[in-house]
Amino acid sequence: MNRTFDRYALGTTFLRLVIGTTFIAHGAQKLLSFGLAGTAGFLGSIGVPFANVMAPVLITTELAGGLLLVLGLLTRYISIPLLFTMVVAIATVHLQHGFFLPQGFEFALLLGVGLGTLALQGSGAFALDNVIGGSRSADRSDEKSYRSAA
Repeated sequence: MNRTFDRYALGTTFLRLVIGTTFIAHGAQKLLSFGLAGTAGFLGSIGVPFANVMAPVLITTELAGGLLLVLGLLTRYISIPLLFTMVVAIATVHLQHGFFLPQGFEFALLLGVGLGTLALQGSGAFALDNVIGGSRSADRSDEKSYRSAA
């Protein structure tokens, strides 16, 4: 089946684009609105060690990771450090506020689950991963059996 017009691949693509755009926006907010010093100050206030080092690492991970997701490049690999940022965000900031927004962990949890899905499934359709890897990232050996059961 043509992966470009496969409904599962298209669903994964939508997920990848939304999550990637979200991380670009959050990375840009940290860089442009809070700045490195403000982000480092926040990280230090919640007990993150080496906050002055971790702030640019976090911002770079969110900006570059979001861009890579939007491009569909190294999707499975970049999903893991982005997922780690969500686990840390939940554990250090959001968990104490319960599930619901505005400060709860529901948003970070949804991003984390989406990233876990991308790490398992790959990039979907319209991705550079498919061009570079000959669409290996989108193929699954159990795909036919899964679809026949659905």
